[in-house]
Amino acid sequence: MGLKVNGVVFFVLMMLVVVVVSRESKAVSNRSVTYDGRALIIDGMRKVLFSGSIHYPRSTPEMWPSLIAKAKEGGIDVIQTYVFWNAHEPVQGQYNFEGRFDLVKFIKEVQAQGLYVSLRIGPFIEAEWQYGGLPFWLHDIPGITFRCNNEPFKYHMQRFVTKIVGMMKAESLFYPQGGPIIISQIENEYQNIEPAFHELGPPYVKWAASMAVGLNTGVPWVMCKQDDAPDPVINACNGVSCGETWSGPNSPNKPALWTENWTTIFSLQKYGKQPRNRPAKELAFAAALFIAKKKGSFVNYYMYHGGTNFGRTASPYVTTSYYDLAPLDEYGLVWQPTWTHLKELHAAVKQSSQSLLYGTYSNFSLGYLKEAHVFQTKSDCVAFLVNFNLHGKADVQFRNKKYQLPARSVIILSQCNNIIFNTAEVTTQGSTRSSKVLQSFNDASKWSWTSDKIPDFYDGKFTNKLLDQLSTTKDATDYLWYIARYNSTSEGSNQVLHVESDAHVIHAFVNYKFVGKEHGNDQDPSATLDANFVPNKGENTISLLSVMVGSPDAGPHLERKYTGLHTVKVDGTEKHSNSIDLSNQVWSYRVGRYGEQYKIYSMEGSTRVEWRKDSLQNSGNQPLRWYKTIFDLPDGSDPVALNLASMGKGEVWVNGESIGRYWVSFKAPNGQPSQALYHVPRSFLQPSGNFLVLFEEEGGNPLEITVNTISVTNTQANDDEHLIPAQSSYQTEYNATIGG
Repeated sequence: MGLKVNGVVFFVLMMLVVVVVSRESKAVSNRSVTYDGRALIIDGMRKVLFSGSIHYPRSTPEMWPSLIAKAKEGGIDVIQTYVFWNAHEPVQGQYNFEGRFDLVKFIKEVQAQGLYVSLRIGPFIEAEWQYGGLPFWLHDIPGITFRCNNEPFKYHMQRFVTKIVGMMKAESLFYPQGGPIIISQIENEYQNIEPAFHELGPPYVKWAASMAVGLNTGVPWVMCKQDDAPDPVINACNGVSCGETWSGPNSPNKPALWTENWTTIFSLQKYGKQPRNRPAKELAFAAALFIAKKKGSFVNYYMYHGGTNFGRTASPYVTTSYYDLAPLDEYGLVWQPTWTHLKELHAAVKQSSQSLLYGTYSNFSLGYLKEAHVFQTKSDCVAFLVNFNLHGKADVQFRNKKYQLPARSVIILSQCNNIIFNTAEVTTQGSTRSSKVLQSFNDASKWSWTSDKIPDFYDGKFTNKLLDQLSTTKDATDYLWYIARYNSTSEGSNQVLHVESDAHVIHAFVNYKFVGKEHGNDQDPSATLDANFVPNKGENTISLLSVMVGSPDAGPHLERKYTGLHTVKVDGTEKHSNSIDLSNQVWSYRVGRYGEQYKIYSMEGSTRVEWRKDSLQNSGNQPLRWYKTIFDLPDGSDPVALNLASMGKGEVWVNGESIGRYWVSFKAPNGQPSQALYHVPRSFLQPSGNFLVLFEEEGGNPLEITVNTISVTNTQANDDEHLIPAQSSYQTEYNATIGG
């Protein structure tokens, strides 16, 4: 009897399982993403979507949940990210999806918080990222030409894209499978360089589109800045104001998508520049105008959180801090008034989404530089009234009612008569960021230092020409030594060492003594040095340390770009003295620094060299120095940063993790460093004994370095201040002075 009862119960349970599984399978099978001329269509419903870019490698897994939650609270529906090929396949066939590079974990966190994902696979991404995201080993593939109808490149591109799509499918992450990915991107802004490839460009565009679509992801594909994106791939816009500059979709059957609404003036986010952010009212104006004028239904903020360019990942001259200040700043803190002003815009647009997505559209002039855009259904109406005048407000009449439009503004009218949002009216107080000093390193006895020696002529490999730097270093280091010898018949007479380089920085030594340095800038990346010196009679050794501050990330033919020294001469100071051209003499070269080779930035590697405990008063402000000390984790939960304003140029590690390049000696026009505070994620730290190592190229004073915590308060009354405060001059409180 018991067996029969148990059998009945088992049968009933099994039937329930079948029903549940059947329902779940049916629910998944009914999930779909398509599009028409108005919007992306998710499960048969058009959607207005606001998206925010958050790049998983530019933060940490411990930060991801908070970043995504704050984006969701700010009215974001979609998290957009690139996929970083060179981070995932640094060596051909060897993959890394761990830690900050755990793409699947990041996407699942987005899914867990109920948001969609826009996955920009590329795999060329630019993104102000090292080599545009391409792994440098591609450079050495025989016969390769990047990003054109070239078989070796297409083979490796297809192999990587297929791998990423396969990973997403295996984890059921595309929307029709039950996942959050609703759209993917192939290539990136190719139209900018396509003419350089002549007849090899257009076939590549068609191939890339066909290859991507053929992977059968079940979601649409997009190409940004590609007006001729082949069907069914959607062409999308990147830029500052796509509502004003973009010609629109290349088919009436494709929606208007904006994949990059830039949240800061990126050209100023570079060493030697004074950063400025885009005002909240300007971001809101651009987004609202795109929705109104282009019938836009997808707006992505690039970036919503910029984060940190850890290690050597930044492209030339780009600061370690990335897109600070976006709606979420580098540290993941809410930045006002941008965050709230955009949140209010999102709510106002969503309130009128039915009219926007299904209403009849019309537009007409309200006078010079003034427009009305109307979306009307039988039961609802929404209007966008636009004033393009940069400096003057405008009085307009719309449907027998008068409105005053501030300069360069859009007002949104619910039911076409009630103002629900004005892009120019920013009511939230602005943020002020404070930096509190919790520890200092002014006790010289707690520092140790060692020099990175200048290589001997016979330490390196030999060549009879100046080598291309990236081809030689394989982009595994910023540094390459070039060493040559020459005979001088002069004794006691000044000579001039003339060096021209397509790298970014030159440090020059003659007979192992420093004689000069020079660097370029983001507008003229190359460097030219003229250094006076007095040669020895007879043999002299010239040692030149060439430095890259990021590998190129844009432009055609990256594989052909020359970097490094190309001209070296020794000139006499007398008008008719002979010039000695060393460019094609015998050169010895050595890749990287000795400290890099021994990995002395790690606790284990630091034991491989001899460190000195001399007073830093004798060793500070010297070039090519390594410094080390320890410090404890600051109390609390506020983000942590190192203030490196007293240093020059180099790189810094904490517990073996590189938190990035620093370059505080390259001042902005206002005399301040472009960046002095460098983010150390708390997940990099342990409660005590944190191992801090710096490599200083130029000479700096480590005794003035401090460990700070960062906080934000809302105190500014308006949105008129566009400058990002120089990070060395943020409001600072001295809480303690504790030896490291």
